[in-house]
Amino acid sequence: MKKEWNEQQALVTGGASGIGLAIAKKLRRLGVKVVLCDLDSKKLEPARGAVGGNGRTLCVDVTDLKAVQTALGELTQRTGPIDILVNSAGVTGITNVKSHEVDPANVDLVFRVNFFGSFNTARAVLPGMLRQNYGRILHIASIAGKEGNAGMMAYSASKAAVIGMTKVQGKELAETGVTVNALAPAVIRTPMVEAMPPAQVAYMTDKIPMKRCGTLEEIADMAAFIVSPEASFTTGFTFDLSGGRAVY
Repeated sequence: MKKEWNEQQALVTGGASGIGLAIAKKLRRLGVKVVLCDLDSKKLEPARGAVGGNGRTLCVDVTDLKAVQTALGELTQRTGPIDILVNSAGVTGITNVKSHEVDPANVDLVFRVNFFGSFNTARAVLPGMLRQNYGRILHIASIAGKEGNAGMMAYSASKAAVIGMTKVQGKELAETGVTVNALAPAVIRTPMVEAMPPAQVAYMTDKIPMKRCGTLEEIADMAAFIVSPEASFTTGFTFDLSGGRAVY
């Protein structure tokens, strides 16, 4: 089965700002019906206006599986199945601190948002994708999940877990028409990165051979290809967007 862009509905978590919003805008320009999912209700309405095209919003805590299942169940009853899921909701947690000094509560928070948030939304949409023998899931991981960033133990470990989940899901679903892939960017200039300590940002940027941050447009373009109808023979893979930092 193959669906054209204008026949599809996408759910983008973390869609009220940053990478999620950039990807949502790109998908909407391609004709996809977009649902912006975020916990920040104040940002959702302006984001919906920025996306345009009668976009929908969904205010839900992705760390709460029951809330996610209820909200998506009600949504799909009204609007039809989710064909594309982009998991962009994420937090860095406390950074620029040694791993043995990290507060366990902060590690728990980062894993609940970054890993379990992606797990929960995928778990909720997969039955519908399997019924129609078509779907695209994209987990936004990080170069930190491949290489580890000093001072970012919780974030790096949570994104490594996302990459591991992507490999498992991709293999499990390989014969179903549903693909599951990840995207591992290096530093992208987003509000989340701007809020990090300058020393932490400099540490990450200095490792990039291109010596610059990635742009929101670059990550949106790559994400659109990964979830496109044409990207049908790649699954369980983590795409690189690191300016040459990770070449494996």
